Amino acid sequence: MGASIQPRTSSAPAAVKAKGFHVILDIAGVPAQVCEDDKGILDLLVRAATEAGTNVINSCRYHFGHNSPPGCTCFVMLDESHISAHSYADLGLLAIDVFTCGDTAESKADVITEIICKWLPDVDIRVSRLPRFVLPPGGA
Repeated sequence: MGASIQPRTSSAPAAVKAKGFHVILDIAGVPAQVCEDDKGILDLLVRAATEAGTNVINSCRYHFGHNSPPGCTCFVMLDESHISAHSYADLGLLAIDVFTCGDTAESKADVITEIICKWLPDVDIRVSRLPRFVLPPGGA
């Protein structure tokens, strides 16, 4: 059984032209050990970014649990924008944002999202998709 993916779309019209694209993944049912694996999550995000053809500039991660609920935050800075992840291990929740810019923003965000979803089988994934840097009608 694979991940349960429930897409949600923004209210933006389909014909909107934008220079950026943002995919928001709200993931539930993630095992606690996965939510606490900051190195594993960061490695996944960097691999997904690289396979999608984006340019990774830097990355960092932090493991929570000392003074905060257990979990982690991971961040990948891209030439095209960023990918971030934050988890609540005790609740089995993982939130991932994929924000890309440029002429191929949407296709790169889709590749990254697909890689992440394949990595997390048997979980509930809610996907929201938003155009960003929306151009005015008639814009370049």
